[in-house]
Amino acid sequence: MTDRPAPEELLLIQELVNTRDIEAGTDTLDTAEGRRPFGITASGVPAAKRLREALRAACLAHAGHGDARALDALLAGVALRVAVAPQGAATVVAVADDLRARVALSIARASLDGTWQRLKACEAETCRWAYYDRSPAGRRRWCSMSVCGARNKMRTYRARRA
Repeated sequence: MTDRPAPEELLLIQELVNTRDIEAGTDTLDTAEGRRPFGITASGVPAAKRLREALRAACLAHAGHGDARALDALLAGVALRVAVAPQGAATVVAVADDLRARVALSIARASLDGTWQRLKACEAETCRWAYYDRSPAGRRRWCSMSVCGARNKMRTYRARRA
């Protein structure tokens, strides 16, 4: 339900987290078409779902509501290295080419430019959609002010009026 996608480095993670729509009760990783963008087969779905939920927890942690230890444990064995070009430019690259390695590489690169902390999960328990916080102060709480933010504000207003 987010209004604008995350920067390119974080798009893979945002799209993976958003394969599960909590409110609608759907999961696109359960279909071959939904798995295709992530390069996983049906046998890789359980691991991909664990990774997805660990990423969601990390995104919640960025908003002050979660714990990223599960993600740390899942990515602990992923090998990344620094590649240096003949001209001296350096970049971080993954040793393997699987979903965990691509996610770890995205996080490493986004951490270097400071964008990783701005990938968050919606505070609404019925949503938890991943969004990129573009607010100047970096304190956004919902994927969309017109949906989840409005619902929360209406609940708060009704509770005060009751």
